Amino acid sequence: MLPSLTLVLGGAASGKSSYAEGLAERASQTRLYLATAQAGDAEMAGKIAAHRARRGAGWRTAEAPFDPAPALADAKGVVLFDCATMWLSNHLLADHDVGTGGDLLISALAACPVPVIVVSNELGLSVVPENALARRFRQAQGELNQRLAERAGLVVFVAAGLPLALKGTLP
Repeated sequence: MLPSLTLVLGGAASGKSSYAEGLAERASQTRLYLATAQAGDAEMAGKIAAHRARRGAGWRTAEAPFDPAPALADAKGVVLFDCATMWLSNHLLADHDVGTGGDLLISALAACPVPVIVVSNELGLSVVPENALARRFRQAQGELNQRLAERAGLVVFVAAGLPLALKGTLP
């Protein structure tokens, strides 16, 4: 049984999405994948296609690059929000107020009637970025991750495909 909010953190290609998908599949036969990525180029389109193929049947997908609230409000079973990092990137690149956006995201997650698994990148383990936008992004991501972790009943860090519970107990 999953808590109302689970946060799955990890670095790029750490296995965090696969791990989160497995959690969702074990939690419910009714699964909603809230996709935040936008296919801005061929590489990203390929990554999105690979994620879709890996999930296979049994998933309903809703696109939520900016506002997941409507899909979260009507969700059944379990929700996988993949990922908070792309969601934040979308807002930063659109020059939206990320503070207000974060507040709205947290409220929408809290109001969701079913368990939600949020996937997010841990960006604070690498070097300091050389440009201001990247530093702003890293700072905003760290702050969003902290807010999500504070509210989550389960926080999992995935490295090399291996889960480590930072908060709560692995199911």
